[in-house]
Amino acid sequence: MIDLRLLREDPDRVRASQRARGEDVALVDALLSADERRRSSGVRFDELRAEQKALGKLIPKASGDEKAELLKKASQLAADVKAADAERDEAAAETQELLLRLGNLVHPDVPVGGEEDFVTLETLGEIRDFDAEGFAPKDHLELGQILGAIDVERGAKVSGSRFYFLTGVGALLELALVNAAIAQATAAGFTPMLTPSLVRSQSMAGTGFLGQAAQDVYHLDKDDLYLVGTSEVALAAYHMDEILDADRLPLRYAGFSPCYRREAGSHGKDTRGIFRVHQFDKVEMFSYVAPEDSQAEHQRLLEWEKQWLTSLELPFRVIDVASGDLGSSASRKFDCEAWIPTQGKYRELTSTSDCTEFQSRRLSIRMRDGKTVRPLATLNGTLCAVPRTIVAILENHQQADGSVRVPEVLRPYLGGREVLEPVAK
Repeated sequence: MIDLRLLREDPDRVRASQRARGEDVALVDALLSADERRRSSGVRFDELRAEQKALGKLIPKASGDEKAELLKKASQLAADVKAADAERDEAAAETQELLLRLGNLVHPDVPVGGEEDFVTLETLGEIRDFDAEGFAPKDHLELGQILGAIDVERGAKVSGSRFYFLTGVGALLELALVNAAIAQATAAGFTPMLTPSLVRSQSMAGTGFLGQAAQDVYHLDKDDLYLVGTSEVALAAYHMDEILDADRLPLRYAGFSPCYRREAGSHGKDTRGIFRVHQFDKVEMFSYVAPEDSQAEHQRLLEWEKQWLTSLELPFRVIDVASGDLGSSASRKFDCEAWIPTQGKYRELTSTSDCTEFQSRRLSIRMRDGKTVRPLATLNGTLCAVPRTIVAILENHQQADGSVRVPEVLRPYLGGREVLEPVAK
């Protein structure tokens, strides 16, 4: 959530942010009104309580008609205090509810617009010319079947659409990717973490995934637990309700977990293969830093993502995501999109977001800097979303006979294997 003081002091900035997101600007005025009622009812409650306490001291000293009158007044004051308390609680609840609906403030450098209004910051790597090489590229599913690596038919039989099995070298390739990603993160100073897949509502709401993203979340009604769509949720809530000493920052974690997404708004999109699925594994980077350091940390996370994709020898571009496509928690987001030959376009493989103080305020995570205690900043960045990375590797490193060259960074984790060979039929 944003700082209420900032809202009161500069509401136009918040209105501009809402407008840039394509969200309800009227929410800002409703929140201002609720906050004013919260503060004024709080003042009235305090005044009435002070009057009640003063009156309570007079009653024992009075007698006769004077005491009767004071008791009558005390009775009315008690009713007024109770009503003021209820009014204060109601206004506070309304303020909190509206505040939780407000997205993070959009960074001023973010391009304004929808999904297609991003700005390309750089393009890295060489796109292969398959025509010049004399063969048409196969898509990842065909390659996966040739290699005995992907089985979507049995995935659908067992679990339904958008589920899959990774088999043989497919399973080994996932394990190699995860181990290589964790090795890079550990070398960069991240603490490896295996995180829970089920979390409480406080964790999910605190990270901003029960707002506009709620339609994509799996909820277990009987247990009131949520399946995470990313280990960002557990890593953000790891220090919930804690005060961290400033000299411990930055804290960096690399979480590995399964991720679950309904993909409720993606009917008809990427139905072939394993690019858009309901369950996948991911290595996620997460940072806790002082707010003044968040932009520099954001660039560092992006550089680690670029290092990873470069080590996989993939052609990719970096985009500055437009305001309407940020998600509620992010102030700014960079995506790295790999070239997918059979689609003839770049597709998202990694994403890194600067969430500034938005999540830490919701999760009550603060930093102690000398005598000052204040919210800190949180950031997240995908290092390896496994299925999409497998898609990019298979398609970009395929050879004419259906085999796939293994990037050098993965070979130590595949027993030195340089090529994934087709299985005998």
